[in-house]
Amino acid sequence: MTEPADKRADLVLEGGGVKGIGLVGAILVLTDAGFTFPRVAGTSAGAIVASLLAALQTAGEPPSRLRSFVEQIDYSQFERKDSLQRMNGRLGDVVHLLRHMGLHDGDYLIEWLGGVLDEIGVTTFRQLRISESDDPGMALPEGCRYRLVVHTADITRGKLVRLPWDYPDYGAAPDDQRIVDAVRASMSIPIFFDPVRFPAQAATVGGVAYPAGSVTWVDGGLLSNFPVEVFDRGDGEPERWPTIGIKLSARQTVMPPPQPVHNIAEVLRGCLRSLLANADRYYVDPAKAARTIFVDSGDIKATDFHLTLDAQHVLFQNGERAAHEYLAAAAKA
Repeated sequence: MTEPADKRADLVLEGGGVKGIGLVGAILVLTDAGFTFPRVAGTSAGAIVASLLAALQTAGEPPSRLRSFVEQIDYSQFERKDSLQRMNGRLGDVVHLLRHMGLHDGDYLIEWLGGVLDEIGVTTFRQLRISESDDPGMALPEGCRYRLVVHTADITRGKLVRLPWDYPDYGAAPDDQRIVDAVRASMSIPIFFDPVRFPAQAATVGGVAYPAGSVTWVDGGLLSNFPVEVFDRGDGEPERWPTIGIKLSARQTVMPPPQPVHNIAEVLRGCLRSLLANADRYYVDPAKAARTIFVDSGDIKATDFHLTLDAQHVLFQNGERAAHEYLAAAAKA
């Protein structure tokens, strides 16, 4: 991909749990090279970083603050347990899982990210709207004029949900929704975190009438962990600027060995392992690969919530290195 003259690019960030610091390393190399990002999308950890980047750009704050924000995260708090779990061990875990459909409540994300967005001063999607003065002559549909898109999976209706674009499908006004709540839904790894229950209103979507009632949202990676095509135009007109994707895996990865499945516990572990590994890690269409930065995250798992500071630093450096390699290749194209 030839580097654009005005250095604008839409940005799509893959999910990856604790590996999100690798995304930050790559982003800061791009911003140091002069890139700005009119729109940013992400799933799970990618949604966390994307929300921070979109908020910082909207507030006129330097993207370099991304690193300090992400380094504030106490990853161990994501495994926080309630009093019943602490008192009863595994029995408490089973009770929590049956009651809430997850092992951990995920409230730490609301507390931490909600606090950071409050500090930046950007908390709702209304503040992330793209106006005509921001982008004169834009051809975006009215419902897609936002600087941020967060992906989650609706397991009630069986569909990928793009927030804030799809809030009207649930009878909700996109502008009024909190950014942190959308991100919380996007990072709800099934079984590991309690899913998000969204109070949908009656709505007709694609000719199908849905009644009012709660729907269940989980990690967007269940359906699309790397939606690099989300900003591609659908009207046949040429793109005004490119999309760059950042993926938290090396370009070529050895497929994992098969794992035995003999009982229900192994079925559940296999489902979770498959989600976290995500098959699209192992193959990326050549056209997508050409606009993708591949950050090597080694053997680190998305739920390694006791990741050392040294390991986080290595991930950050890997992100920097991958972005430098991408820019060097783009300059030669």
